[in-house]
Amino acid sequence: MNQTRCDRTPAWIALQNHYADAGQGFDLRTAFAQQPDRPQRFAIEAPHVFADLSKNWIDEAASALLLDLASQSGLPRHRDAMFGGEAINHTEQRAVMHWLLRSPANAPVNTGFVADMLREVHTTLDAMLAYAERVRADATITDVVNIGIGGSDLGPQMATLALDEYVTPTKRFHFVSNVDGHELAAVLRRIRPDNTLFLIASKTFTTIETMTNARSAKAWFEAQGGKDVGRHFAALTTNVAAARDFGIDTTFGFWDWVGGRYSVWSAIGLPLAIAVGAANFRAFLAGAHDMDEHFRTAPLARNLPVQLGLLDIWYRNFHGLCSRCIAPYHSALRRYPAYLQQLEMESNGKRVDSDGAALPFATSPVLWGEPGTNGQHAYFQMLHQGTDVVPVEFVAVKKPQHDLPGHHTLLLSNVVAQAQALMQGKADPGGHRHFVGNRPSTLLMLEELTPASLGALLALQEHRVFVSGSLWGINSFDQWGVELGKVLAKDIEARLVSGDVVGLDGSTAALVQRLRS
Repeated sequence: MNQTRCDRTPAWIALQNHYADAGQGFDLRTAFAQQPDRPQRFAIEAPHVFADLSKNWIDEAASALLLDLASQSGLPRHRDAMFGGEAINHTEQRAVMHWLLRSPANAPVNTGFVADMLREVHTTLDAMLAYAERVRADATITDVVNIGIGGSDLGPQMATLALDEYVTPTKRFHFVSNVDGHELAAVLRRIRPDNTLFLIASKTFTTIETMTNARSAKAWFEAQGGKDVGRHFAALTTNVAAARDFGIDTTFGFWDWVGGRYSVWSAIGLPLAIAVGAANFRAFLAGAHDMDEHFRTAPLARNLPVQLGLLDIWYRNFHGLCSRCIAPYHSALRRYPAYLQQLEMESNGKRVDSDGAALPFATSPVLWGEPGTNGQHAYFQMLHQGTDVVPVEFVAVKKPQHDLPGHHTLLLSNVVAQAQALMQGKADPGGHRHFVGNRPSTLLMLEELTPASLGALLALQEHRVFVSGSLWGINSFDQWGVELGKVLAKDIEARLVSGDVVGLDGSTAALVQRLRS
């Protein structure tokens, strides 16, 4: 892949100079006063998502230089390589094709490998959705329990909650990820074995947290008199043999070119498909595909994932901002910030480039947040008056899906007012009521929270992460950082049983002894 790391381009130097001349003293209030059409200039209409970028520390000069940075770094070539099925996940020698999971069956593709994979994708999708419809029609199944962790939990759980208005009222959906037995035990207290379907989501069928929960669920099922494990358990895995040994006959697989945090579009989305039905699941995929096409074909200057990714680099590497707050103004999106945490920080939380060389600049920011009106009565104090500047990314939904009078107008007034307050601030000579203002924010607006618009929103965020990772020259598609602690935990687990602390550092040995005492 012919890429140039962003800090090795002429545009990087030009951006440093522009930051020194104009960027570090940029004031939003002055910008709006000097440029009345700023809201129109810095707005982008993408499929299913409107973005207001006008309240960001950005001007035409910085925008132009950031576009130069993208071109000089080889972003268009890297993007096209991903959509062409090349093995851009070079540390694992894998293609990156989560986008193929939402491509129509008749989509034009360039290579035989991609065409073969597309056929397999739709064969699996059709089988999975047929199974989902059978489960939906089975009145004896009242509860569906998804057991997974990471992408096998965050994606389907977030999407099922987000699309609650579309979820069948005849079934309840539960998500178990934590190896802490309290979580599984709390779910088991609320279900009956004869009325429950367990979905075990693990690509390898070896993930320790998932398999620990799966074995405990199976033991509970049998101890409670449950019959026919094959009917009440299904697996989302590529390890069919291990699932069969567990007693599971129904399996749906996926491919090594699907990373866990990008897998909600695959068989990992089965709980969502059962919840909302085949037609709505296909609409979810279609909305994401619309955003894929926008990312693939729109000019960089009007390409929303590109513009968001470039803005992230401008804030992280030039302004030195290390955090971003995610504030969805819709209660159904309450797990959206957690989903984005994995998507961005697991993808771009890297300290070396694609050649293994230590990076001389910062990468992934810290993402955090929760539904906005809750945050207003908690951490928004810090956003408005704290010593650190944290860009806020608001998500608003124009049309409600309820008929309670007054609620949605109040909700929307709050999201608009918070963005306004962050930008304008308020003077107070006494200090305590002084709001410094000039604090940046982005507003992403959906017309309505539907399967299609949710799919587009999530695909937008995937591609935005790709953009910043591509320019930083890192591999956004491996996650070696999750391994070390898991390996060490196996050793500690044995020591907690045996009491052997030989070879441990003093602190770890003391903790093991205290936990055993």
